Amino acid sequence: MSIADILLPVFAGSAVAMTLVWLLALKLRNIGIVDVAWAGLMALAGIYCAWVSDGSPAARLAVAGFAGIWGLRLSLALFVRVRHEPEDGRYQALRAAWNGSPAKLLVFFQGQAVIVALFSLPFIAAASNPARGFDALWFAALAVFVLSVSGEALADAQLAGFRGNPNNRGKTCRSGLWAWSRHPNYFFEWLHWFAYVLIAVGGARMPLSLIGPVLMLAFLYRISGIPWTEAQSLRSRGKDYRRYQREVSAFFPFPPKAR
Repeated sequence: MSIADILLPVFAGSAVAMTLVWLLALKLRNIGIVDVAWAGLMALAGIYCAWVSDGSPAARLAVAGFAGIWGLRLSLALFVRVRHEPEDGRYQALRAAWNGSPAKLLVFFQGQAVIVALFSLPFIAAASNPARGFDALWFAALAVFVLSVSGEALADAQLAGFRGNPNNRGKTCRSGLWAWSRHPNYFFEWLHWFAYVLIAVGGARMPLSLIGPVLMLAFLYRISGIPWTEAQSLRSRGKDYRRYQREVSAFFPFPPKAR
């Protein structure tokens, strides 16, 4: 199948789903559910791309398994957070900036459908590779996947444990991985996309797989990840977070500077 033939159903399905999630967000007054939906749609997109692509069984199995497990885990983790916590401060600020405009929020939600389609390109590149068998690169991709998803899950668990303690209110998490990176969950999410690059090696569409790590790094580091998150952290934790910025790497894990 052509790339367009695969992407069109992905985008159309995501656009419809995001419209329904937008309506739900208006009812709940919580934009945070967009993240839950995005991760879930990415899981479904990966499984769909693997199903309809014409690559080797090993390549398609890897894409379906990697994307399905990664997206489902992330969606469930975000669902628990959204269900038990108030609306994320980032989205509160966004709602205030747009005066709660339903039309602007709809455009924002539809933008997430576009992003689902963009990030499906690495799935297509990997799943359409006829040359990939259960070889060294396949197992290297599996190792990258296990490391990245485990690291992201550990970072989420450490942060959830810290935030669950009332004595830590107004403080910055410096436990475990959060002592080495201000955003270890983002780092491991980015790392996960290299698994599809390894699966795609040798295939005609391999260059498309690089969209995953390149685009995700741009989003996390410069657009909607770190800038949004740190702006909210500075609003809520002030001096404590500024000190954390001086002492701990923003993204890539490094030993912290002396306090």
